[in-house]
Order: sequence, then C-alpha cells, then structure tokens
Amino acid sequence: MKLDKIFRTAVEYKASDVYITTGSKPVIRIHGDLVEVSEHEPLSEVLAEEYIYETMNDLQKETFKKNLDLDYAIELSGVARMRVNVFVQRKGIAAVFRIIPSKITTMDELGLPAQLKKLPELRNGIVLITGPTGSGKSTTLSSIVHHINTSRRSHIITIEDPIEFVHENKMSIIDQREINSHTRSFTNALRACLREDPDVLLIGEMRDLETISLALTAAETGHLVLATLHTSGAAKAIDRVIDAFPPDQQNQIRTQFSESLRAVVWQNLLKRRDGKGRVGAHEILFNNHAVANLIRKSKTFQVQSVLETGIQEGMQTMERSLKDLLSQGLISEETASEYMPAHFEI
Repeated sequence: MKLDKIFRTAVEYKASDVYITTGSKPVIRIHGDLVEVSEHEPLSEVLAEEYIYETMNDLQKETFKKNLDLDYAIELSGVARMRVNVFVQRKGIAAVFRIIPSKITTMDELGLPAQLKKLPELRNGIVLITGPTGSGKSTTLSSIVHHINTSRRSHIITIEDPIEFVHENKMSIIDQREINSHTRSFTNALRACLREDPDVLLIGEMRDLETISLALTAAETGHLVLATLHTSGAAKAIDRVIDAFPPDQQNQIRTQFSESLRAVVWQNLLKRRDGKGRVGAHEILFNNHAVANLIRKSKTFQVQSVLETGIQEGMQTMERSLKDLLSQGLISEETASEYMPAHFEI
C-alpha cells in the first residue's frame, strides 16, 4: 500500500489522524497539532486518487463515485485499524484516516473519572457520550463495552458506521454490525436488534429522529443503550434529543426520556502541559429525581445547578474538571480558558 509508510509513522508517533488531500502534502495530527510530512511532495489529483483508491474495494469505489463521500474502515495488519472518510473538495479528492488502536484501552488506562465505573454496571436505560469530533467518544464507549465484556455475561450488539474497535468475546457475546456491510441503516439494525435478544446496545451515532426514537424505545424496554451525540454540555444533549421530535410529541418524549436516561457525559481532549499527549476533561450528569423533574417540565436550563450541587452523587461540571486538571498541573491556563464554557472564568 502506497500509504503504508505514512500510516506506520503516524502510529509510531501516536497520531490520531492522517490527512490526504489534493494540493497539499500529507498531514498527521499529533497530540492535537497538525504536522506536515515535509519530505513528501504536494499531492497532485492523480497521486491523491492513487493513494486513496488503493484503500477501497471495487464496491466502495463505485459508491464513492456516485455519492462523492464515503465512510469505511481499513486494517493495517499488526499495526492499527482506521476509520476513513473520503470526500471531494475544490481541488480534488481528499480523505481523513482516523487511527484506531488495535488494543482496546480500559477505563483505568484512559484515566476516566472513577464515578464512570457506574456505567458498565447499569442494566437498562440510555447513556449518552457527547462531545465534538475527535474528543474520544468512541474510545470511551469502547472501554465501557470492554468492561462489560470482561465482567459479566451479556449479549452486546454494536451498530457502527464503520466498525471501529474490534471486540472479541470474553464473558459476553458481542455481535458487531457495520452500516452498508451488515445492515442498510441504523434504523433497520435497531428494529432488527429488538428481536435479537440483546442486553446491551451500542449505537455509533444517534443521527436522526427515527434512530433516536428506536434508541429510547430500546432503553425503555429493559436494554442498556450506549450512544454518542455531537453536542457540548449535558443540558444541550438532553435538548437535542427532545428537539428531534415534532412539537406535538415533545411532552410525551420528555416523560419517556426522563425515565430512561441514566447519564450524560460531555468530554473534550486537551493538550497536556508537558506535551506528552492529551488528557480528558469531563462533565458528568447522572439522572436523579431533580434532573428527571427538570426534563419533564422543560427546564433543562436549570440542569447546570444540579451538576454543581450533585458532587456527592458523582456529578461534575466541565468547569470543575478543567480547574482540577489545571490545579494538578496537567494543562495550562491557556488551554483551560480555551475549553472553559462561556459563562465561566478561570
């Protein structure tokens, strides 16, 4: 594979992404910073196509030419898996390769807050992991699934686009399904899985009304649902779920969601002060009577006050998390300020 050397270099330097784009030199993201592969020439359209097309099979090439963008995964034997998005931009073809470590990282190895150990112990309801692209949502979900897999007997079904972390059966049975390869859509897979006797469902992304609706139904009917959302903040995640529904259904959904929600985790990955990688900052909301009441009464703007007073229940605000990382010397004041919610100050 023509990209083999670049991929191996990226993995060696613990990079998160590789960018191949017409008109630019290849670029690697290391600890959040973009670094050019300086010895490489800028990619012509022909060379960029050669590099990227070599990572696709014939069906993927046909689909890409028809749709002009495509998600899939590749595996560099013995090195890493990669989640790939290929698209067309002004100068020609481009692709972003997200590096997925071959070894699944545990919750302890990730340095996740201790109170998140409650999540794999849940037996039903819905858990939302939120944050921007590149904030480690998939890695956190994978560590939760790994904890369940190694600690209890469950049937776990994952629905992903594409499959990222590959799980082998330990104590649990894990069936991993990929959109387009193993099922036509998230909604088709979700409808089918309710007849497949799962204990745990992992939904790669809740993208639309039907997926969100089916996820809530699954959570309400005794399954543990783990899912991601591209939102910032626990309250915004709650609003995002409810606002996906038509206005005439939202009162009913508020009641349903208030009963099935178990936790919302909002996370960001921040550059460490010593330059040795990145560290996670987490806002953590656990559902309780006060939170459920605010959801039912459409007063999610008051969730922030519950986060601030719910320390004994394991809750924490993003502000608290950033200040703790700052006091431990793990991040700089500049980094803390960059990620601090707008209504707070360092």
